Amino acid sequence: MTITAPVTTTDRRKLAVIRADRLFDGTDVLDDPMVVIDGNTIAAVDRAGQFSTADHAEVVDLAGATLLPGLIDTHVHLCFDAGMDVVGSLAEQDDAAALAAMTRAARNAVAGGVTTVRDLGDRGYLSLRLRDSAEPGLPTILAAGPPITSVGGHCHFLGGEVRGVAGMRAGVREHAERGVDVIKIMASGGHLTPGSRSDQAQFTAEELRTAVTEAHGLGLPVTAHVHGIPATFDAIAAGVDGMEHVTFETADGIIDAPADLVGAIVERGVVLGLTLGIVPDLDFPMPDFIRDNFPRMMANVGVLVASGAAIVLGSDAGIAPVKPHDVLRHSVLHLAEFGRTPAQALHTATVAAADALGLGQRKGRLAPGFDADILAVDGDPTEDLSALHRIRAVYLRGGAVTRPPAVERT
Repeated sequence: MTITAPVTTTDRRKLAVIRADRLFDGTDVLDDPMVVIDGNTIAAVDRAGQFSTADHAEVVDLAGATLLPGLIDTHVHLCFDAGMDVVGSLAEQDDAAALAAMTRAARNAVAGGVTTVRDLGDRGYLSLRLRDSAEPGLPTILAAGPPITSVGGHCHFLGGEVRGVAGMRAGVREHAERGVDVIKIMASGGHLTPGSRSDQAQFTAEELRTAVTEAHGLGLPVTAHVHGIPATFDAIAAGVDGMEHVTFETADGIIDAPADLVGAIVERGVVLGLTLGIVPDLDFPMPDFIRDNFPRMMANVGVLVASGAAIVLGSDAGIAPVKPHDVLRHSVLHLAEFGRTPAQALHTATVAAADALGLGQRKGRLAPGFDADILAVDGDPTEDLSALHRIRAVYLRGGAVTRPPAVERT
């Protein structure tokens, strides 16, 4: 797996060269690698012995480490603080305070090896402001803005309420005019909003079709939050590009994944954002519904993984103490419990995620021409995924990131 490209530099900067014991490029492993970085971009990848490091190169030797692409979290909420009451905490903050907290959350994600995030629900388009800011040390951010929801529906407090077909069309257009990267729609209720029914659809089939038609006409993908069975069927029929959670809920709890519904997901090529992964051993009570239905929920994840459906990992970071903004490493380990090898799980959080988000030409791989987003960990995560917790260094668009001190969470 030797990949090379002509190394070009400018007169204004030196090359950065990283050596390590091994490299996982997103698919394959290379021993004794050398990665050459020119500015923000990977210029070359090869075995160390194949390169002569000239005077214009600064060499970093990470003996014992593995280099891999920076992880990609396809579902985060930077506006939620991973505390005990994320909704109440956000309500107490004005936009300036919320934006400062979001900045800290984004930097903590980077410190945990997550170099790209897709924010699937903020308040007042704050994630777009963060995306477009010049703040240093931030991951690449794709932003949905406030999720589109029904009046009084799931996460209505974020400001994305619409009513009827005309309201849906106007809501999608407003999001597009604001410059979002993706349309997030709450097709069903959810567990975070009092009074919301996660098993019930929040929009009619016609309203969902309107959202997809309008968004696609504006060049935007659509991903739908779905828990309940009717909303899942309607979202697939409407032509959504992705679905989040997909827990197959009914009024009586979670049921076994219906074969016809799983088949439709696979046939239509809908990308499933599995919101796996929690920080273990934290003193946080699991909500009653999750606790009571957890075994069946996990069995359904196994069915989806085995089905061959297109899968990415979105942690839902920020919604609870067990979901801090650097939780994606735990999501990768969790996915491996469903029959994925370590290399396959890593591929899901890098290559597959980049491709699903439309970033496959510059993210998710360690290869010439790609952004120099690099995670270095001690050990070999292709054999033992727990190595992801032993972070040695993070490079964000070619620059080394200093790991900040641990944040006390309340």
